[in-house]
Amino acid sequence: MFSIAAAPAWAAGSDVVGANLLWLALILMSARLFAPLAQKLGFPAVLGELLLGVALGNLALFGFTGFESIPRDPAVMFIAELGVIVLLLQIGLETRLADLVKVGPRAFAVGAVGIAVPFLLGAYLAGPWLLPGLGTNAYLFLGATLAATSVGITGRVFRDLGKLDTPAARIVLGAAVIDDVLGLVILAVVSSLVQAGSVSVGQVGGIIAQAVIFLAGSIWIGRLIAPHSSRWLAQLDAGPSMLFAQVLATGLFLAWLAHAMGLAPIIGAFAAGLLFEPIFLRDFDRPAIVREIEPLLPAGESGLAERLRPILIKHGGHQHEHMIEPIGYFFVPVFFVLTGMQVDLKTLADPAVLGVGAGITAVAIVGKLAAGLAAGSAGRWLVGWGMVPRGEVGLIFAMVGKQLGVMTESMFSVIVMMVILTTLVTPPVLTVLLRRRTAAG
Repeated sequence: MFSIAAAPAWAAGSDVVGANLLWLALILMSARLFAPLAQKLGFPAVLGELLLGVALGNLALFGFTGFESIPRDPAVMFIAELGVIVLLLQIGLETRLADLVKVGPRAFAVGAVGIAVPFLLGAYLAGPWLLPGLGTNAYLFLGATLAATSVGITGRVFRDLGKLDTPAARIVLGAAVIDDVLGLVILAVVSSLVQAGSVSVGQVGGIIAQAVIFLAGSIWIGRLIAPHSSRWLAQLDAGPSMLFAQVLATGLFLAWLAHAMGLAPIIGAFAAGLLFEPIFLRDFDRPAIVREIEPLLPAGESGLAERLRPILIKHGGHQHEHMIEPIGYFFVPVFFVLTGMQVDLKTLADPAVLGVGAGITAVAIVGKLAAGLAAGSAGRWLVGWGMVPRGEVGLIFAMVGKQLGVMTESMFSVIVMMVILTTLVTPPVLTVLLRRRTAAG
């Protein structure tokens, strides 16, 4: 039996810190090695990171112990949570609000169907048929878990392949936000039914109102404030450090605010990214660009630098997107590796669980593919598969059901298997669909 021991204590109480430093170093370097391998095989980097996590989390099956505690370590879990927040902030920065608004009706239709169909299939068809003998509350929780969508997985695939600016990506991102709100409503309703035996219309309306107020309010108020705050901060310091601090602090603040209002923090981070249109950043870009160009111009041609500035901003990319990227190189892989590490392959050893899990997974995929029917010309299959992964969201829903005592161990194992398969199968399928779409013109 091989064991990875904790790093020796170099200060009082520092064993845990030392071990975490070792884990993070291993995760980061291994992820950077696995990601290019996945890309060479024609798949996005996220698939390599997920599979690396599955491998590390199950090394105990081959006699290597010590890795099992990593996914449960509070410090590493926090860094992983920061990873998905940074990822959604990046995706928000690369998404134009006007483009998202254009697909709003389609996104709402996709999100609504993507919640309703899986929930009904899970609660009233697949649950009673594949898991007979359980209570109504257990089937309701199964339906709620199937209704969840993890935008982090799909968003990362679109971003890795440079397709965030496509209508399909915008519909999926918009629908995922709607999914989060409606999924939260379903989870709250089902939890209230389990705990109190009833739920009021006022409670449901309150949850929806909170979500709408947060999303609409944060974006509307933020876009009023952002141009003025950018101008004021640029006067204090027009360098990259101030811009970096403003963007990242805004993302973290809105992630906290979303969490405080009962929403997923990633929704706040995504909303923060939507605030920073290029026009808000010109006060930062102007001094830096002009200073760099002017020494290269002949004497008396300094005005040319100012005239060139908008063109350079347009074609040189947006500074804020590139500035956040380095921090993403550290935090984002930790999230996906830890997601993979929560996969327990031992749950697949029981043939009965394996069969039921395969059936539930099929229902979970069909339910989300049905949402793609509302996508129109953006691509039914592409949007449908974009909604398929459950990821950490499905696990959170399942954990709530387990804590409330309505979910048996076998049912929880089935849901974990569904989360595993929907998370792992989506990146390669999306890659194939996106490349076919690109080849078709």
